[in-house]
Amino acid sequence: QVRLVESGGGSVQVGGSLRLSCVASGITFSTSYMGWFRQAPGKEREFVAAITLSGINTYYGDFVEGRFTISKDNAKNTVYLQITSLKPEDTAVYYCATSLAYRPFKPTYWGQGTQVTVSI
Repeated sequence: QVRLVESGGGSVQVGGSLRLSCVASGITFSTSYMGWFRQAPGKEREFVAAITLSGINTYYGDFVEGRFTISKDNAKNTVYLQITSLKPEDTAVYYCATSLAYRPFKPTYWGQGTQVTVSI
């Protein structure tokens, strides 16, 4: 049974930083493409970032301005999303996902999400 569990969300002020984590089980993590998406209230879910099996290669959604960094630790079955200089428009539920393909990233499994709220 595949399970993805996100954590690290919370309420932060504008300009702050967060590191989201996603622990995976039930998959061969070292051979899985991993990614992050987000969904703001009233909006569609949008792609944030993806990372290759080795963790060496990454790519990001068009809106990313260098404030997001995806990484993974295969020994811990964990993928991370570091977000800096948070803005109110970053408020959303952030989801991690697995994919059989890297680019385009096509999710096969989703986590339950972690809420990020950015306030002025």
